[in-house]
Amino acid sequence: MAWKSFPFPEKAYAYSGAALQKHWARLHRGDCEPFPAEPEVQDAWRRYHAGDFEEAVESGLACGLAGYNAANKAAAIYANYLETDDERKCLLLMEVARRCEEQQEKTPGDANCWYLHAYALGRYSQSISVVKALAQGLGSKIKQSLTQALELEPRHADAHVALGAYHAEVIDKVGALVGGVTYGAKKSTGNDLLEAALKLNPDSAIARIEYANALVMMFGKARMKDAERLYEEAAKITPMDAMERLDVEAARAELAD
Repeated sequence: MAWKSFPFPEKAYAYSGAALQKHWARLHRGDCEPFPAEPEVQDAWRRYHAGDFEEAVESGLACGLAGYNAANKAAAIYANYLETDDERKCLLLMEVARRCEEQQEKTPGDANCWYLHAYALGRYSQSISVVKALAQGLGSKIKQSLTQALELEPRHADAHVALGAYHAEVIDKVGALVGGVTYGAKKSTGNDLLEAALKLNPDSAIARIEYANALVMMFGKARMKDAERLYEEAAKITPMDAMERLDVEAARAELAD
């Protein structure tokens, strides 16, 4: 099945030559991915940032383990934002999760093999229903991988976002009491994690979107105004690459509804 094209191509997202390293710190403030030494891996990341997700996956996988993070992030972002076929979306996400598990065995000190594992399983859980995913034991795997990512890289803003969202999702689906006793989910912890994510990565649209969603899931109408403000802020951010553009467009679409 053909991959869908990134719908917002921009020359600004093509970081050719030295531009990739120059902007790397800003582009990867969310995931703290180290700048790769191998030119082939750099090219895979260039394709990812430009929104050439299929090429990023192919070129990343061609580099072996060194290119897995680029390939996995490209596949996961594509599946989450652009793939409309539910079965294929789930297949792509589970392929990412399996590759991450291979990395966890071979390169366990890589924070992003843990983060992307949780991201893939989290989006897969949302696709099949969070309640069903919790019954399958995916919740504990997600929490464990995110905890490991943060132990390895405490400044990992995206892992803070994902773990904060985990607390909110669990509380929303099973309630605060069961969520707390069975899954260790707490409103205060979820809120603190998302606050920390915004401090670590103040230019992040997705941190604001997930924070807004979490506030509504955990506190309902009482925090609706805060959620709306966060969405408005997300919609005004200037994106630096394809993923950030997809986040900003998602915020704009939500506000337009």
